[in-house]
Amino acid sequence: MTTTWIHSATFPAAASPASSHGEDLLVATCLAAAADGDASAYYDLGVAYSTGSHGVDCDLIEAHKWFNLAAVGGHGEAQLCRADISDEMTAREIAEAQRRAREWIAATSRRAA
Repeated sequence: MTTTWIHSATFPAAASPASSHGEDLLVATCLAAAADGDASAYYDLGVAYSTGSHGVDCDLIEAHKWFNLAAVGGHGEAQLCRADISDEMTAREIAEAQRRAREWIAATSRRAA
């Protein structure tokens, strides 16, 4: 089952305090789904971090991490997005993103066990 968490929601570009809470909740929901291994949630988190939307700052290292996890989970578009943002990153930043992805896998694997 594929669920699109962030793309199905539309928020105004300038967030009001009420919509800011909704954006925080949306990211929290994505994080919860990501902890369960939902590749679409990984992808949506990558989109949020790569664009600096939905209540998070633009962070290409975090975006790469989430796109990488989504790609490993079989999300085809995530592979393209990961490649696109990699062009804007240093080798050190990519290595850090990969380290964070490995840490996420290790942490979520321990919880599942």
